[in-house]
Amino acid sequence: MCNQAPFSGLEDVMLGYIFGQRKVTEVAHAVWKKVVRKGDVVIDATCGNGFDTLAMLRLVADENSCRGHVYAMDVQKEALESTSFLLDRSVSAGERKLVELYAMCHTKMEELVHIGDVIRLVAFNLGYLPGGDKTLKTLPDTTLLALEAATRVVAPGGSLISVVCYLGHSGGREEFKTVESFAAGLPIDGWTCCKLQTVNRPLAPVLVLLYRK
Repeated sequence: MCNQAPFSGLEDVMLGYIFGQRKVTEVAHAVWKKVVRKGDVVIDATCGNGFDTLAMLRLVADENSCRGHVYAMDVQKEALESTSFLLDRSVSAGERKLVELYAMCHTKMEELVHIGDVIRLVAFNLGYLPGGDKTLKTLPDTTLLALEAATRVVAPGGSLISVVCYLGHSGGREEFKTVESFAAGLPIDGWTCCKLQTVNRPLAPVLVLLYRK
């Protein structure tokens, strides 16, 4: 039997994106489903309003065995409160226990990882908190450090770093260039890196995927 490519089965969501019917974040979530399994450990490096955290929890939660775990972090108290509120009203008490929220910078994600954790996914949704203070945002220098940390924590043998970059705000394009340059520099024998970008919408969000073989 032939092995399927790691991202096969994404035709519907990709066509939806091409025809303007799907957001880039929906593509990201669809890709996650091809990588993450029940019981995995994942990291939401920028939890924001919690929608990525919730999506990740639904992928890993295995209440029968109390396995699966999400580490979610953000530097803004408002983001952590929004994420906590969303989780409390969206999942069972058992699933809620599988998420840990931390008020910390994504550059410090390695401090959260326990010995024996197999990190299958690290997700970044860059920029500022939607509906929050637009002057508080991720920055190229710290994002670079966080990406370096992410490459050290994700497990070999089929794991993913997912990055959604926003170009429309001040500094957003510079941050995207930092992400793109970092991805381009990863060795091809261990990584497959690609981006999803709309050519005629120069300010549209860009999805960058770093897949560890």
